[in-house]
Amino acid sequence: MRDQWVRSGEIELAVRVRGVENRPTVVLVHGYPDTGAMWDEVAGRLAERFRVVVYDVRGAGASGVPADPLDYRLDALMGDLEAVLDGVGADEPVHLVGHDWGSVQGWEAVIGDRLRGRLASFTSISGPDRRHMARWAREAVRSGPRGVAEVLGQARRSVYMPVLMTPWAGEVAARVLAAGFGRVMRLREGAEPRPGHPAGTLPADARHGLGLYRANMGRGRAAMGGAGTSQTGAGALGDGRTDVPVQLIVPVKDRYGSQALLLSARGPVERLYVRRAPAGHWVARSHPDLVARWISEFVEHVEGGPETPAIAHARAAGLPGKDFGGDLVVITGAGSGIGRATARAFAAAGAHVVVADIDEGAAKRTVEEIQASDGEAHVYGVDVADAEAMERFADYVRDTFGVPDIVVNNAGIAIAGSLLETSEEEWNRIRSINLDGMYRGSRLFGRQMVERGEWGHIVNISSMAAYLPSAEMPAYGATKAAVLQMTESLRLDLDRYGIGVSAVCPGVIDTPIVGRTRFVGLPSGAETELRERIGRASERRGYAPEKVAGAILRAVRHDRPVVLVTAEARFGRVLSRVSPTANRALARMGRRAGDRLLTGVEGPRG
Repeated sequence: MRDQWVRSGEIELAVRVRGVENRPTVVLVHGYPDTGAMWDEVAGRLAERFRVVVYDVRGAGASGVPADPLDYRLDALMGDLEAVLDGVGADEPVHLVGHDWGSVQGWEAVIGDRLRGRLASFTSISGPDRRHMARWAREAVRSGPRGVAEVLGQARRSVYMPVLMTPWAGEVAARVLAAGFGRVMRLREGAEPRPGHPAGTLPADARHGLGLYRANMGRGRAAMGGAGTSQTGAGALGDGRTDVPVQLIVPVKDRYGSQALLLSARGPVERLYVRRAPAGHWVARSHPDLVARWISEFVEHVEGGPETPAIAHARAAGLPGKDFGGDLVVITGAGSGIGRATARAFAAAGAHVVVADIDEGAAKRTVEEIQASDGEAHVYGVDVADAEAMERFADYVRDTFGVPDIVVNNAGIAIAGSLLETSEEEWNRIRSINLDGMYRGSRLFGRQMVERGEWGHIVNISSMAAYLPSAEMPAYGATKAAVLQMTESLRLDLDRYGIGVSAVCPGVIDTPIVGRTRFVGLPSGAETELRERIGRASERRGYAPEKVAGAILRAVRHDRPVVLVTAEARFGRVLSRVSPTANRALARMGRRAGDRLLTGVEGPRG
């Protein structure tokens, strides 16, 4: 490793160079309140294959401090980066990697003209571009209430920024940050403090770094003539476009930036590659192997290497406007109803969908519908009640398409009638599909996700019957209650791996499951008529499975633990918690209504 000093105007920058000479150069830029030492683990791994350059930005670590506390504007930082490239003899275009404010600098570099031709690629980690950010906020607000909620949610995450920008308050916050930074890294980020990080200069670094916020945001930015002045050429590219290939590493557990914000480059950036990491903001410290591997794969590809399946997947994930672009989604019971609607919704959002169902013909029809809309889908016939078949299914998906990013365990059946009339055979059947099938899908694919070490999400379809007792559907309710509890427990288990788990509880939905419901304990002929009556009631309710599919996508997008889809599902959940007595009284009313309906079907009794 070689240490050297590079002058940028009045500032001396501390630069460290390591790795293999005559190999592509990778430049790592840190954020606030870090120093270049934040990259040590990643840099060490990259140095085995590349020439790696790390430097302390102005005001941090061993680098000099500007005389003007507001001299942290982005065009000055671009001058620093340019000086570093000149100082290390970067004659060929380099591969830039930025984290936090280092990523903000990186966006300025690849969008502006000042460094045009000197950057071969850019990997952004947890630092969105200001133009992309503004565009995302505008479009989200215009999209309606949910978009407004997303923007407000991000505002809540960013509440610290006005504090740091405010004189005196910012200095106090910087002292608090420096005092607790190591504890935050250990408890919230899963990264143990070690020599060099947090740096011994942290108290001063945190105080000096306030200039990043004050010079580039709010009134400070206006006073400096705005970040991205004509010196950077960013003003000529107000939409944030760039022809430099960009890789986004999105930590899904980032406390400071929502996934929607961190993905705001979709659209303006044509050559975009997206990787989701099961980590928090300081992913480079908590998951250095993963970050180093992704950077290496990206650099090798940009340098002319083959497009590996992982890179192809990342490229597809960057599809503009596609929330799940390139994601591999596995859905069981996808031949009809909620499963079919969910498969179509994910495909429309850019995902590659594996449509699984015991009725392979129905699954093929779903695939044909997706393909007719230019989506990508593949069919697989499987009985989720068959343990060996599910093992083969999981192996087939992994070996053919790769580890799925999202799994929706949806396959299920319904049995209605008194528990006293439910035979062992019927009980085993509904349990083996509704509960065991979801257990197998969760276990088999969840294990694959954990072994891969990347982001993933599992959705299990429960029901409002999980918390609303019913004399008419005790077996169905028991299995769905077990699914809900299993899902909440699995969420706790997989959280440490950065894998999300959601339980979705629909209400009365107009799906074919009603037509296939088995009614036990009824005289011959009564089952068909009762099924038709209930089917007509579901049709009158008019809640389409497409609405449930939308709720499933939102559950994954926002990592919701439990999603209650319909008004009756939400009401029942509240009632079950607030007043179990009232909940049972409501169930008794439902039983009497069922008795009246049954009497109407069978005719007068006695």
